[in-house]
Amino acid sequence: NLDRHSPSLRPAGTARGYQDWRSMLFLHWPVPTSQLRPLVPAELSLDLHHEIAYLSIVLFGMEQVRPRWWPRQLALQFLEVNVRTYVHHKGTPGIYFLSLDANSRLAVWGARTAWSLPYHHATMEMTQDREETRFQVRRSGSGAVHRVSYRVGTMLGTSQPGTLEDFLLERYWLFVEHRGCLCKAQVHHRPYLAQKATIREFKDQLIAAAGLPQPRGDPPLTHYVQGVDTEVFSLRPA
Repeated sequence: NLDRHSPSLRPAGTARGYQDWRSMLFLHWPVPTSQLRPLVPAELSLDLHHEIAYLSIVLFGMEQVRPRWWPRQLALQFLEVNVRTYVHHKGTPGIYFLSLDANSRLAVWGARTAWSLPYHHATMEMTQDREETRFQVRRSGSGAVHRVSYRVGTMLGTSQPGTLEDFLLERYWLFVEHRGCLCKAQVHHRPYLAQKATIREFKDQLIAAAGLPQPRGDPPLTHYVQGVDTEVFSLRPA
């Protein structure tokens, strides 16, 4: 069994940077391992829940994004969308990004240069009212779009160990191929306080753009998190 508790503990030392994540929508699909395996580095094992692999899209706002040494008043603020799957390496569970989109060219350049993360620039808009939240994405260049509107529902609270919610939400390590080496980095935050989310409208082309067959219909699993403040630690060889 993998150690799914230790990654949630804050590591010793000083964080490399800070990010505040806000209005997080998680969309999840079960995916055949045969479709995912070619898209994930050979050194990483697919992390399965009851023998099922999952793919997720996460849409959120990023605030106070800055390196540790950067003045807080000059921190970046932008919208972001991740397409990710679940992996483990030498006993450590984490996530592997198939793509990331942001509407900040500086953030895209910085993450591609410093960490080799597969970021793309996109135009994005998020609007919220009492009834629902709407998030729209159009990737620059390819024109791939994502559009979702949703309502936030009842509070679920923190996920319980061993549950599917815990498997999908509580991830603190990321893996990436950087300069010819498999690397990892830890992101620390308090456990998510999740809520239910009901999808009102949904259209996606980012999954197909990542190299997977486009799922039909709305995502079968959804979660919403109002937000967390995070500490990002250094990237290092895995």
